[in-house]
Amino acid sequence: MSTGTKVTLELPWVEKYRPYKLQDIVGNEETVERLKIIAKDGNMPNMIISGLPGIGKTTSVHCLAHELLGEYYHQATLELNASDDRGIDVVRNKIKQFAQTKIVLPPGRHKIIILDEADSMTPGAQQALRRTMEIYSNSTRFAFACNQSSKIIEPLQSRCAILRYNKLADEEVLARLLEIAKMEEVKYNSEGLQALIFTAEGDMRQAINNLQSTVAGFGFVNDVNVFKIVDQPHPLVIQNILLSCVKDKDLDKAMELLDSLWSKGYSAIDIVTSTFKVAKTIPDINEQTRLDVIKEIGFVHMRILEGVSTYLQLCGMYAKICDI
Repeated sequence: MSTGTKVTLELPWVEKYRPYKLQDIVGNEETVERLKIIAKDGNMPNMIISGLPGIGKTTSVHCLAHELLGEYYHQATLELNASDDRGIDVVRNKIKQFAQTKIVLPPGRHKIIILDEADSMTPGAQQALRRTMEIYSNSTRFAFACNQSSKIIEPLQSRCAILRYNKLADEEVLARLLEIAKMEEVKYNSEGLQALIFTAEGDMRQAINNLQSTVAGFGFVNDVNVFKIVDQPHPLVIQNILLSCVKDKDLDKAMELLDSLWSKGYSAIDIVTSTFKVAKTIPDINEQTRLDVIKEIGFVHMRILEGVSTYLQLCGMYAKICDI
């Protein structure tokens, strides 16, 4: 039934605020400077950009392509993602076909093939690319974006310039979140922004998505709402558990707080992951104690990942931390 209201399709903020110029990219200044020099000279090499998810690898390649190709960007760029089938057939057909296509470009410019999540390409497909890269080197350049460059075969690595992206600093993520919050007129408090940064761990894409989800779900960005949206245990509760163990040696109090988290439905992996994050910044303990605590968490984390995901593992972990 129509209510007569007009429905407007809103872009996800992560797309709405995606940079289109290299100067707008946040973080990794040294690497981005190298890309700016490439854009200025116009001679792009084949390249591999590696780093963690959500820190701007693919966006950087698109920005570079925009600056190099200008109005020819759409017809002279081919992007293939991990979601596409990228076996040998795709290399032989799609990629080769695009490389063979005649497109009139300004002097010194090349067609660009962007292979996102390149480390999930089959070794056979990577081998098939070797010859294609050499045959069409006069007209086409390849850009591989991947999380681990070691999963790209050696012959391809030797044909490419390798750029590495580091995790974004908390201040860089915060600055971008504040910009978006201002443009979208988001209501927030400082605890809410801290929670977004804590949960994103240097991943800009996740930080922006969590910001939008919290605004859509609750209208106000504070720490409680953010942790509900990302479905992680509140770090203050985890911090209280650790302080009860390390400082007060009060295992009963720690178990009460653990029970409150367990009854809310958090899994063992949620709790142990958050415990590790909080242990790195827990206040007023000496570094040796901190290292011993992290070591215990590491052992339990390993057991949980191997499949022993039980409440008893968590109880044992906190009991051992009490003994430190």
